[in-house]
Order: sequence, then C-alpha cells, then structure tokens
Amino acid sequence: MIITPKIRGFICVTAHPDGCAAHVQEWINYVKSKGPITGGPKRVLVVGSSMGYGLASRITAAFGSGAATMGVFFERPSEEGRPATPGWYNSIAFTQAARAAGLYARNFMGDAFSTEIKQQVLAAIKADLGQIDLVVYSLASPRRPHPQTGVIHKSVLKPIGAPYTNKTVDTDKGIVSEVTIEPATETEISDTITVMGGQDWELWIQALADAHLLAPGAQSVAYTYIGPEVTWDIYKNGSIGMAKLDLERAARQIDARLKANGNGRALISVNKALVTQSSSAIPVVPLYIAILYKLMKARGTHEGCIEQIQRLFATQLYHGGQPQCDEAGRVRVDDWEMIPEIQDAVCAIWPAVTTENLEAMTDIAGYRSEFLKLFGFGLAGVNYDADSEPHVPMN
Repeated sequence: MIITPKIRGFICVTAHPDGCAAHVQEWINYVKSKGPITGGPKRVLVVGSSMGYGLASRITAAFGSGAATMGVFFERPSEEGRPATPGWYNSIAFTQAARAAGLYARNFMGDAFSTEIKQQVLAAIKADLGQIDLVVYSLASPRRPHPQTGVIHKSVLKPIGAPYTNKTVDTDKGIVSEVTIEPATETEISDTITVMGGQDWELWIQALADAHLLAPGAQSVAYTYIGPEVTWDIYKNGSIGMAKLDLERAARQIDARLKANGNGRALISVNKALVTQSSSAIPVVPLYIAILYKLMKARGTHEGCIEQIQRLFATQLYHGGQPQCDEAGRVRVDDWEMIPEIQDAVCAIWPAVTTENLEAMTDIAGYRSEFLKLFGFGLAGVNYDADSEPHVPMN
C-alpha cells in the first residue's frame, strides 16, 4: 500500500516503515560519526525503548559503546489496511541494524508496568546477559494499570490551583490562539503521579536487585524536563511537574541502593525541549518549541534526541569523571536551551507571535518536519510514491 501521513489533532495515525528505518539509520550514523564512547555500558536495559529519548539511548549504547541491549515497549502491530505504530517499525529497524553489526538485541513488547513483563525480562537477562550495567527508564504513557491493584490510573496535563490561559498553536493549521485549561483535581494529580512518577522505575530496580541482576557499579538514568517560566504553569508547576518531583524522589532512593551495590548511581537527566509524541500533546509547548528551534538553529546550538543522548553518555555518564549536576543533583543537557540569551529572546518574541507572522517569527516549518519524521515521513532517499509493505513482523 502507499502510505501517506494522516494527521488528527496532535498525532499522526499512520507511519511509514521505510521512513522509520531511514530515521533510525540517520541516528545510528550520527552516533557512529562521533566515535566510540570510552568506558561506555556493555549490557543495557531500556524501558520505553521504541521512540524519542529511549530509542536514542538504545542506539547510543549499541553503536556508541557496542552494548548488548534489551528494549521494553508497548506498540501496535499493523492491521488490515492500517500500518503499525512508528515505534514498532523503529524497533524492527534498530534490531536488524544491531544484529547486522554483530550486537545482541532483544525486544519485549508488552505492558512495562506489569509484573509479567518484568519477570520475562529478568529471566532473559539471567539467561542471556548475566547482569545489567545500565538501566534507562524512559517510559511515557497516558495510563498505567497498577500491578498490585489492577486499577487503571490516567495522567492529565493540567495546571494546579487555578485555570491557566496562554498562547498555543495548532501546528497543522498554523493558527495561533489562546487556550484555557482548568486545574487538576486532587485525584487527577494523584493519578498523574502514579502514572508518570517514579514508582515503576523503583519497581524495576527492586526486581533487578532482588534477582541479583545488577552488575556492581551499575547505573540508572531517567529523563525529565523543566523548561522556561512561560510553560511552568502547565508543566513544571502542573500535574506533570508533580509527577516529575516524584521521579526525583525515586532517583534519590535508587541512587542510595545502587551506591551500596559497588558504588553505582542513579541520575535524572534534564533534557532539552524537542518535538516528540508527548510534547506535541501539551498545550503552549509546541509554540515554545517552534520559537526555540529558530533561535537555537541561528546560534548553531540546536540538538535533536540523538545529539542530546550521545552528549549525555559521552560527556556526563561515561567520561571517566563525575557528572556535572545542578543544585538538585540533576544532570543538565538542557543547558544550551536555558542560557539567558536564548530565554530572553523567547520572552521577547512570545507576545508578538500571531497567526499572520508565525512562519516568519518561529521555525514552525522545522517543527512540522520533525513531527512528520517521528512517523517516518520526509526522510531523504525514501520513495513515498511507491508501494510499501506495512506488515513487518517483530524480530
């Protein structure tokens, strides 16, 4: 079938298998171009490995330090007349490339929150790798069935305490408007923490530790975002922000456990604002990203997912010394985004952006291009007019 992008709201409901493979190969080529990561990890588990920062972590570990990798993800395979999700195709492309390079790669498709998937992964580690020396936790989900109670908790993107009104943009139609979001209830805040907080990360580390599958000196890293003050009411100080605080709480607990295990460590990495499936769903943030991209590209400091994670691994996690952390103990690879010159410029541009001048004042074209790339569209060398086989089995 000929596969074209079909956009509904903030999501594209189609994905191109050849385009996704080309995108994965772009990331692999970038990591290889930067050379080996000295002292990098060799046995890596990535929870949430099929898209974004999780996929970038798996690629960086494999092609930057020759690591054997296990990836855990929940994606939808193709159906009659309907392509699979992009993460499905990404995972297949990565696995094929890794194995072609002589690297171990094994996938687990299912609910990463569940005890069942955890047990499957533990058994595979024990059989195939012995132990793990890096656990990357990069899970983003709108819902979580609790493994003990069976209750399904759902996360929300809402402010706390009062309604929030600000500019936003319909990235597909190019319309700038105001959006008002009602505050989260206490139940919604609690549910969001349960879904997006640190409890599941702790359960993964506990399960690995109890099974003696963490190598001495093993590390673990999870990803977060803080962003500029213009987005704080909906993000940092909103329901998601409360979940991120819980993620930091979990990091401290995990860090203490790993330090006792051969002087390992757990870190939170604060990453840059990027076009992802998650960020595209957050009101206000896409407009900020479109402005940010224009400014950082002009300055020559723009990075995508793979550049961010390769820099994190090479200069912070595995550079032979201690990572550079902020006052809260977090690694900051959002440092180039948050410099005053960039943020002052964002604040100057923000109030002036309208539907009429959106193209001139922001990089909305770059935003759209990066958005479509997530789903395998707009990649060089891919013939999008040709028939493509959507039914690709998982390796």
